[in-house]
Amino acid sequence: MEKNNKILTEGNIYKSLLMFAIPFLIANFIQALYGAVDMAIVGWFGSSISISAVSIGSQVMQILTSLISGLTMGGTILIAQYFGAEKEKDTVETISTMLTLFVGFAILFTIVMMFLTPSFLKMLRTPVEAFSGAKEYVLICSMGIIFIFGYNGISAMLRGIGDSKSPMIFILVACITNIVLDLILVGIFKLGPAGAAIATIASQGLSMILAIIYLSKQNFIFQFKFKNFKIHKDKALKLIKLGIPVSLQETMVSVSFLIITAIINTLGVVPAAAVGIASKFDMFAMLPAIAFSGAITSITAQNIGANKPERAKKALNASMLLAFLCSIVFFAWAQISAQSIMHMFKADADVTLAGSQYMRTFSIDFMLVAFGFCQNGFLNGCGKTKFTMINGILASILIRVPLAYILSVYIPTSLLGIGIAAPIATFISVTISFVYIKSGRWNKI
Repeated sequence: MEKNNKILTEGNIYKSLLMFAIPFLIANFIQALYGAVDMAIVGWFGSSISISAVSIGSQVMQILTSLISGLTMGGTILIAQYFGAEKEKDTVETISTMLTLFVGFAILFTIVMMFLTPSFLKMLRTPVEAFSGAKEYVLICSMGIIFIFGYNGISAMLRGIGDSKSPMIFILVACITNIVLDLILVGIFKLGPAGAAIATIASQGLSMILAIIYLSKQNFIFQFKFKNFKIHKDKALKLIKLGIPVSLQETMVSVSFLIITAIINTLGVVPAAAVGIASKFDMFAMLPAIAFSGAITSITAQNIGANKPERAKKALNASMLLAFLCSIVFFAWAQISAQSIMHMFKADADVTLAGSQYMRTFSIDFMLVAFGFCQNGFLNGCGKTKFTMINGILASILIRVPLAYILSVYIPTSLLGIGIAAPIATFISVTISFVYIKSGRWNKI
């Protein structure tokens, strides 16, 4: 325990941050390839309708993934705090409780998705042409929910104890598998959205199984044996208290983008395909901010547990600077050559035009989230998940969605208006978080 603990609680802050964030960044980059590869290969071997189906279907799955990742964040925070305080028994009990709860959640969510997928797609106003493909994609992916919970749960506990390298390796294997299966199922067997979905769940399942096998053979802090899967009431309550607000925030952010997707879907298949492609690039553009956010969460939680709050605050400032410097590159790319982004996915002329318009304004958000994501990661690590939830819901539901709708009505022939809604909402959220952190309330129980 001591060796990993010192990586995050002692030594040079920039070194600690980069050592944790770089594997996190690579893992997130690889994970983002899942959706991008699905989209690209479907685009190469299919049509705009297939692209639209995978785009809408993946966004439905994204809301579920956001819910899961929010719950796992509670585990990362609590594990890191106990680990930073060198409380091994509490650390193991938290891991046991988290993984056991996730098995039950996975079964419940699978049942829900089996019955409600058509309703979700109708709520999104999925174009008639793409409805069948999107439904097929979501239903098949839903059969792998247990794998999503499993991988995210294992990654959460590893990052809580300061290990961001192992999750990177697990997801690398999954991504390679996903690409190979995509080429076979979509490219050779022409299964379209269904083939992309099968490739996704098969690779996720492999990732989870390999992770369990690997950790079982190591002298890991938690042993994957049936008798060790128990729910400790006190840990369960703390996990729920920390995780539910983050989960609600992540879910509401995803819901806001789904609502915006519904607004865009009313404009037709071309705008839907354009924003779908642009969203895949957006995922990559925001990866540095996401990685530093995840790093600052674990670093903050461990240092709060070790009673070193000032070190956590210095790590926040360092993370915002590094994330911002990375984000400038993607912003410049989107401004200078948005067309090249669309062409990577073999978009036709109409889709390229619409997507380029959207990227011109939305890309401003790349720089703003460098501050917003790191602020949220810091506050979550401090245990202030309720604040980040309220602030996140305010920005996403009460600002971004209404603004996107109004601009879509007043500028119906262009996606420029819808694109600007996100950076405006993020700017307001960043300002609120800045005031809160400046007040010093983050360091109060």
